[in-house]
Amino acid sequence: MFMIIERSSDWKEGFINKLENQEPWDNWTLYNMSYEVVKANLIEEFSGLQSPKYLPNLTPLAHQLEVAETVISRMNGKAILADEVGLGKTIEAGLILKEYLIRGLVKKVLILAPASLINQWVEELHYKFYIPAIAFKKNTPIDYYDVVVMSMDTAKKSPHKELIYAQNYDMIIIDEAHKLKNHKTKIYEFVQGLKKKFCLLLTATPVQNNVFELFYLISLLKPGHLGNYETFQSSFSASKHSLEHDEYLRELVNQVMVRNRREETGIEWTSRRVQTIPIEFTKEEREVYELILELKNVSSVFSGAFSMITLQKEMCSSKEATYLTLTKMRQNCTTQAEIDFVDGIIQKLMALETNSKAEKAYEIISEANDKVIIFTEYKASQVYLQWYLNSKGITSVPFNGQFNKSKREYMKHLFKEKFQVLIATESGGEGINLQFCHHVINYDLPWNPMKLEQRIGRVHRLGQEHDVHIYNLAIENTIEKDILELLYVKLDVFEKVVGELDDILSTLKKTI
Repeated sequence: MFMIIERSSDWKEGFINKLENQEPWDNWTLYNMSYEVVKANLIEEFSGLQSPKYLPNLTPLAHQLEVAETVISRMNGKAILADEVGLGKTIEAGLILKEYLIRGLVKKVLILAPASLINQWVEELHYKFYIPAIAFKKNTPIDYYDVVVMSMDTAKKSPHKELIYAQNYDMIIIDEAHKLKNHKTKIYEFVQGLKKKFCLLLTATPVQNNVFELFYLISLLKPGHLGNYETFQSSFSASKHSLEHDEYLRELVNQVMVRNRREETGIEWTSRRVQTIPIEFTKEEREVYELILELKNVSSVFSGAFSMITLQKEMCSSKEATYLTLTKMRQNCTTQAEIDFVDGIIQKLMALETNSKAEKAYEIISEANDKVIIFTEYKASQVYLQWYLNSKGITSVPFNGQFNKSKREYMKHLFKEKFQVLIATESGGEGINLQFCHHVINYDLPWNPMKLEQRIGRVHRLGQEHDVHIYNLAIENTIEKDILELLYVKLDVFEKVVGELDDILSTLKKTI
């Protein structure tokens, strides 16, 4: 559709009439109307927020308004928004963006987010902030749009990367910014190359696995704020899981990071009730686990640390997940003796009739008699659990990263309206809000404590009306004991640098 714009010459006739007939040159009513419009749009001072009065569909919470004002007045629009999960970091970013748009300091904006969150961003900006954002799709002419929301994976690749670099963006917003990790990732390298007049990094978990992740995030915002890598390392005696002078480091971090905890918001929150449930393998399960440990002594084919760790974790999850990895490893065997050893394990594995962890999960679900989310790290375990629960009369739906937006929404609808259990892989730990549920089973424990926080945050967030029950399942005398010990080490680093965290493992430490 094309619109033809022509220059009007009607003004000439009016001008000549006024001139010849000595008519008044102005209109007092029109002048007053024009005056009121200009007055309404006039911002008389920079302090304070103007945006809330232009947002009839939004009633921001006090802590969200405080974050927006802090970032604008003290941090010059470059900040990490690190509120705990569920406190509304998207709202805070929207307020900051709206404020800069109103003040005329920002026009062109790029928002990078995981693919699963793009539509959510666009909808919130449209309906809550009246910001006309568009979701990037193939061949979208980004130079024609002022506010573009794009997936991280798309943005970092050609030809999109080059098109983005050609734009002059006033503000960059990155959701789930912990995914940038460090300078070695492509997405970090891409973001580092962006021109950043204003920049917001959103993450509830700025330290995931080690303290250097926070160093790299801050270096994106304010290069040199923590020195270079070597200076940072020496100044704070920093290694992956330990550091010194943490009070001084936290002071530096707080100059570029805003973080609210639930207990500090003045909102009455329901409690988290965390349990760690130790599980004993059956004799037969233990035998297979021990045989897997023996693999590394059979041949160098099986000596890779990653493969052995993966197999141990999978054996703590399901024989189905273990079988898939064993069959792949079997293909790399070079001697008949190696093949025979693996075949022996597979035979004993497939003969197992009991999954002790699945039985415990069923027991918890039965006692809860309510909606429950189960988190597993393996799709094979997800399929098995759905079959197993169905055999026990428990209805369930799967949820994983391969589902498109409509299927994700449909699974969420089925879970809310019809089924008792949602079985999610790690993708279910981000971007889905399930306040109607208040039981979470961590069937498989991750190495990263922040993944636990993300999982729990799906249900323990604004709108939750019940206490949230968290069950961490761990099989005794297995690799899961090592995982628990490392989770505590990582949590200690997080709390030293970022601040305290709500319970995710607190009652569990006594059992290891």
